Amino acid sequence: MNKFLNLLIPFALLSTPCFADKKPPQKPKEVKIQKKKRPTPPTRFYQDPAAPEFTLLTASTELKSLLNQNGNFVTKAPYRQAPEMKKNAHIPQGKIHQFKLFSKDGSIYNPGIARKVFGTPDPNNPNTLIVDTHEIDFERVITVYIPAQKSLTAEYPFMIVHDSTKSMNANLKSLNIICDNLIAQKRIPPMMIIGVANGGGDAQGHQRGKEYDTMSGLLAEYIETHVLPEVEKRYELKLTEDPNARAVIGVSSGASAALAMAWYRNDLYTRVVSFSGTFVNQQWPYNPETPGGAWEFHKSIIPNSPKKNIRIWLAVGDRDLLNPNVMRDGMHDWVEANHHMAKVLKVKNYDYQYFFCEENKHGMGPAKNQFMPHAIEWVWKDYMK
Repeated sequence: MNKFLNLLIPFALLSTPCFADKKPPQKPKEVKIQKKKRPTPPTRFYQDPAAPEFTLLTASTELKSLLNQNGNFVTKAPYRQAPEMKKNAHIPQGKIHQFKLFSKDGSIYNPGIARKVFGTPDPNNPNTLIVDTHEIDFERVITVYIPAQKSLTAEYPFMIVHDSTKSMNANLKSLNIICDNLIAQKRIPPMMIIGVANGGGDAQGHQRGKEYDTMSGLLAEYIETHVLPEVEKRYELKLTEDPNARAVIGVSSGASAALAMAWYRNDLYTRVVSFSGTFVNQQWPYNPETPGGAWEFHKSIIPNSPKKNIRIWLAVGDRDLLNPNVMRDGMHDWVEANHHMAKVLKVKNYDYQYFFCEENKHGMGPAKNQFMPHAIEWVWKDYMK
């Protein structure tokens, strides 16, 4: 009854005199609509029928014993932070620098895109969404790690890191410390790390989705023409043009973007590290040449193409994502997608390692903290030879 009277008061005041000592009518309280929580993904098991054949790692397994091996491996909890993630004051420390790039100043991704609401399934094509987008201007932070062993005459190997943020990288914390340690121990070459922030948002209809989930070499071209020259100019150094001395690392859609850069621009990149790789159907707008988006990597592209010069390290969690949106296309199971990737990489005789990490969700925080140094060392192993 009180709520009903509160609604009537503003209307009653319209027909009565207003006096100075009367309080203005109160606005009705806004009703907040709670978003439905996504269902928790089920736990998948390494002995499931669709899984590849795995080797079970134990707590006593030394990762250095795996450096010369390819294959599929199961890891179990508890996970511990790798010692290489701890800062060592007794070794040379690299420096971190940052600057910004603006979409309005570029020739690629200008303008950007964004959406207000998630798309709806296309009734004429279950493999895509209808999304209402609008144009935006945006900025991206570029983070540069320069090792202490910098030389003005060297052409530096480097790693591109996707989803980089102002705090170095939300998904890849302590990467600079890892590289300080690995470089000092001569397990990787002195190299640059170049963190490239995404253009904002996520998935279909947002700039991040356009950059990361599109099956093309456009992102590699953007970095080649907009980011790398600016890094060289600002810090007076030379980055190598040798594709064998260039790596890309990412998490989720950043990982599928990493593989796309190496696949479509194999003349620029050959080394890939992937955590929770989004090798699923996230591409938008729809492209009939790759109707399943990144799902096509393991479904048709890699199986039906000559082997390329790519060395790749992959990992996924046993509780990784499963069909988290309105699409019901059978191409949104992250674990299944990574299982398929491992199988086709083995058949095509690629240099690869695949870690299936128990008790890990999407993003793989616990396992990533333990295995990131190994992943970086493994992906550069043949270069060090």
